[in-house]
This record gives sequence, structure tokens and C-alpha cells, in this order.
Amino acid sequence: MHDYMLGLYEKALPPTLTWRERLAAAGETGFDYLEISIDETDERLMRLDWSLDERLDLLRAMSETGVRVESMCLSALRRFPLGDPDPAVRERGLGVLGAALELARDLGLRIIQIPGYDVYYQESTEQTRELFAETLPAAIEMASRAGVPLGFETMEPLFMDQVSKAMRYVRMVNSPYLGVYPDLGNVSNGSLISGVPVEQDVATGAGHIFAAHFKETVPGEYRDRMLGDGTTDYDGALAALLPQGVRRFVCEIWYHGGDAWRDDLVATSRFAREKIEAAFARL
Repeated sequence: MHDYMLGLYEKALPPTLTWRERLAAAGETGFDYLEISIDETDERLMRLDWSLDERLDLLRAMSETGVRVESMCLSALRRFPLGDPDPAVRERGLGVLGAALELARDLGLRIIQIPGYDVYYQESTEQTRELFAETLPAAIEMASRAGVPLGFETMEPLFMDQVSKAMRYVRMVNSPYLGVYPDLGNVSNGSLISGVPVEQDVATGAGHIFAAHFKETVPGEYRDRMLGDGTTDYDGALAALLPQGVRRFVCEIWYHGGDAWRDDLVATSRFAREKIEAAFARL
């Protein structure tokens, strides 16, 4: 076995579980850590207002189970995008990010994944792209003060569906607190659109990729599939990621009810580990 960390996306677990149950289930089904979700729902946004006692409860659950929450997926920023034409929305986005950084610092998280959207619920324009570029440095100043790096998730829209597009903004800001945290499923679909092979695109992020999401996609579809049930080019991505020194991977699947979720998690961790171990063997 090689030295790497395999994480699990929180939404793969039943939402009724306690934090201790979530962490224990992740460990029991083959994962090393959990990635917490702060999405655009009011329920998960409320986590940013957790009291000291609530934060300590989660830290105690980590200590008791031996499984930590080590990263955050901050998809709430698609509700408050940094390129929104409304300055109040951009300001709210920065406020959400600031609260997320504080929570990450309190919990000892290593990285926050932020979505690569200039806007989400409206059309991307030259104005929204310019506003995104203008707002981003303020976000990275906040991350730098908190000591928690931010990694762009490659998303569905053409704005940032590939690592090379995320790297444009990483180079522009030129800070150790901004890098790329690619979604390999989205990158694979972006590769089909651009014609640039996944391995070649991922290689453009050398030295700036913090971690990667394992997610299954097929052309035109971006979620709700089990790993291996699609066209994501894990082999091509890993051929570029491992030589760069990337050693953290998170499996992104979703819980949709039923009693087979533990079996799904075991199958998911096994699939990911087999892919990673095989890629190490090819080095």
C-alpha cells in the first residue's frame, strides 16, 4: 500500500446520522477522513454559526472515532457567487467565505474547496468574469490570514471546467493559498468538449493541485452515479496527479435512500483504492 489519504464526501451518508455516526461509518467502510459540505441550503449554512460547544462536539467526535473532518466543500458560493453583478451578493459571498474559514480553522481543516463559478444561476458574461477576477484577491487575503488554502473545483460550465482554466486565476493571484482541487468527472467531460486529453489538462496544474475529487460522469451528465459506472478518465488523471505529489483524494457520491448505503461506500472505497494503487504501480 502506498501513502495517500482517501476521503469521503459527507453527502454520501444518510443526513439523519450524528457526526459521530458519520465519522465512524466513513472509517468502517474504508475511508481515512470526511469532507464536510457547506452548501447553499439554509440548513447547512447554519453550520457557519455553530457555537463553541457545537464545534467542540464535532472535535470530540473526531477524537473518539479516530476519523477526522479534514476538508470542506463550500458549494454555498454558487448561491452567493463572487462574480455576481450585485455588489451585495458578492459581499455576502465574501462573508460566507470568511465564516467558513473561521470554522475550518477551529476544526483543523486542511483545505476548502470552492466552486469554479463566476455566476451560477445566471449567464456568464464578460462583466461577471471581470467581477470574479476583481473579487478573488480579497478572498485569498482572507484565506491567507486564516492559514487555510482554497482550491478551485472544476465545474460543469465552460468558465472553469478544466484545470488549465482554473490555473489562469491561480497564476493571476499568485498566492500559496489558492490552488486547484479538480473534480475528475467534470474534467473528463471538459476534456471531451475541448479535445484536450485529461492527463494533459491535469498536468497544467503541476505544483498547484491540493487534492482531487473522484466523481463519475458521462457526457452531459455530472452527478448521481457510482464510481466506475461512467466515462471518467481516472487513469489519465492519476498519471498526471501522482508524479506531481498529489496524495489526497475524496470520493464524491450521493446518498439517495435505502439500506444499501454502507455496501455502496465499501464498493466506492475499494474502487478508488484499486485505481490509485494501480496508478502507483505504473509509475
